[in-house]
Amino acid sequence: MRWALVIFIILLLLLGAMPQLRRFGLGRLPGDLNFSILGRKVELPFMSTILLAVLALVLGKLLF
Repeated sequence: MRWALVIFIILLLLLGAMPQLRRFGLGRLPGDLNFSILGRKVELPFMSTILLAVLALVLGKLLF
């Protein structure tokens, strides 16, 4: 349950920072879903979230 909450929070943060992160290729990876529903653009960056979580884990292991 705790990991589901962490992933949900990371998804929210990632969606808020998506315009800035697109310059680095995040949000366009295989596994990131982008589609339109009723004229609204919906972005679900699953693979980008996993990539950033792994990077955070590696940085955490290196620093602590």
